[in-house]
Amino acid sequence: MLDDTENKNDSVLSNEQQESQHQTNIVPPESTLKIKKKVITEEYKLAGQVLGIGINGKVWEIFQKKSGKNYALKMLRDTPKARREVELHCRASSCPRIVGIEDVFENYYQGKKCLLLIMECMEGGELFRHIKERGDQAFTEREASEVMRNIGEAVEYLHGINIAHRDLKPENLLYSSKHPDAQLKLTDFGFAKETTSNNCLTTPCYTPYYVAPEVFGPEKYDKSCDMWSLGVIMYILLCGYPPFYSNHGLPLSPGMKKRIRNGQYEFPNPEWSQVSEEAKQLICQLLKTDPTERMTIAQFMNQSWINKSMNVPPTHLHTSRVLKEESHVWDEVKVCSLYHTEVMMLKIQLCI
Repeated sequence: MLDDTENKNDSVLSNEQQESQHQTNIVPPESTLKIKKKVITEEYKLAGQVLGIGINGKVWEIFQKKSGKNYALKMLRDTPKARREVELHCRASSCPRIVGIEDVFENYYQGKKCLLLIMECMEGGELFRHIKERGDQAFTEREASEVMRNIGEAVEYLHGINIAHRDLKPENLLYSSKHPDAQLKLTDFGFAKETTSNNCLTTPCYTPYYVAPEVFGPEKYDKSCDMWSLGVIMYILLCGYPPFYSNHGLPLSPGMKKRIRNGQYEFPNPEWSQVSEEAKQLICQLLKTDPTERMTIAQFMNQSWINKSMNVPPTHLHTSRVLKEESHVWDEVKVCSLYHTEVMMLKIQLCI
C-alpha cells in the first residue's frame, strides 16, 4: 500500500534509483514523453485515498509538492505492454477530451521496476454515477446528445492519429469535477493499439457488454470496434440498461454472445417510447454487425443529433431512475467485467 508518510513513501519506492535518479529516458519515436528516473517522492506526496480501481489495480490521489495540486497516480509493472499504454496515452493526452498526463516516473516497487503515471485528477467521478446522482432532476435526450458529442470528440482525435481505444465504456469516462459544467474525458489506454492499416488488430481485447461482434472471431478487425462501443454507450444513456445482457450472472453468456453476433436488440417501452427516431436510427447505424457497414467516427460527428444538440428535444428520459433502481446489477456487472478483463490482461501479458 502507498502510504502518506515521507519515510514510508521512500521505502515503498526504493532507493534503487539513486545511481541515475536525475536521468531521463525518451520513449519511442513520435512521443514527447520523458520518463523520470528520480524517486517520485522528491516531487510528489502520496496520499492514502483510493480514487478508483482499474484493470491494473488501484488509482491513488497524489499531491505535487511544488504546487500543492492533486493528481491521480496509476502504477504499472514495467513491461512492453505498459510502455505502449503510456506511450499511446501520452500521444493522445493533448486532446482536451482525454485525461491529461503530468509526469511519468520509472521507480522500483517491492523490488520490481514500475512505471508511475501521474494524471490529472478527475474528481467528478464516472459518467453513469454522475447521471445517477442527479436526484429528482431528469436526464434529457438533449443532454445525452451533448455527452455523446463529447465522447465522439475523444474518439475522433484517437482515430485521427490511428489509435483504437478498444475499451470504451462508462467506467473509463470521467468528469473533471462535480460542477455542472465539468469536462467529460476518456481515460485508461490499457487496451489501446496503434492502427496503421485496415484490419490490423487480432488480440481479443474487450469488456463484455461493449464488445463488437467481430472481436470474438479469429479474423482481424480494426478501429471500427470503437464505433460499436459508442453505440452501446449511447443506448444505455437513453434508457439506463444495455442492449445486450447476460441472464446467467456471467459477464458473457453464450446467449449474450449470440445476440451480439446477430445484432439482436430492441427499443422496448416505456423507456424508449419518447426517444426520437433520429436517436434510434443513429444507434442502428453504430450497431451494425458488419464493420464495413458501420458508421465511421467522421460520419457520426456529422450527424445533426450530435453536432446540433440544441435542436435535439429536451425529452425527459428514464435513465436516472433505471440506473438507481438497477445500481446493484451494475455493481455486479462491473465486478464480473473487471475479473474478465484481468484474466484477459494476464493472457495478453503471457503472450508478450
